[in-house]
Amino acid sequence: DIVMTQTPLSKLVTPGQPASISCRSSQSLLYSDGKTYLHWVVHKSGHTPHVLIYGVSNRFSGVSDRFSGSGSGTDFTMRISRVEPDDAGIYYCVQSLHIPPTLEKSLKRVEVCALVMKVIPR
Repeated sequence: DIVMTQTPLSKLVTPGQPASISCRSSQSLLYSDGKTYLHWVVHKSGHTPHVLIYGVSNRFSGVSDRFSGSGSGTDFTMRISRVEPDDAGIYYCVQSLHIPPTLEKSLKRVEVCALVMKVIPR
C-alpha cells in the first residue's frame, strides 16, 4: 500500500499570514500516463469534504487563487498565500487515480493523512 505522511499534523495560523502543508508519499505518484495523482481536500466543520487542488497543482472550480500546489514524485506542498478565518479545517492529501478525484472513492482509500488547521484571531 502507498503510505502518505503529512506535516505538520496541526497548525495555528493568524489571518493574513501564509501557511503551507507538506505531504510525502512512500512511492512515486507519477504514473505511466505522465500524470501525478496527488490531490488536496479540505473538510470544514458542518460541510462535506471538497477538493481544493487536483493533479498536484490544478485548482478545482471555484477555489481561490490564494491556494496553490506544487511538487513531484513523492514530495508535495500546498500553500495558502493569505489565510482567512474561513480556511480553518482538516486538510487531506489524497492519492487517487481519478482526475479530478471522485471524493467518495478517494476518501474510502486508506492513503490519506490529515492536518487540522485552526485560524486564531489577530
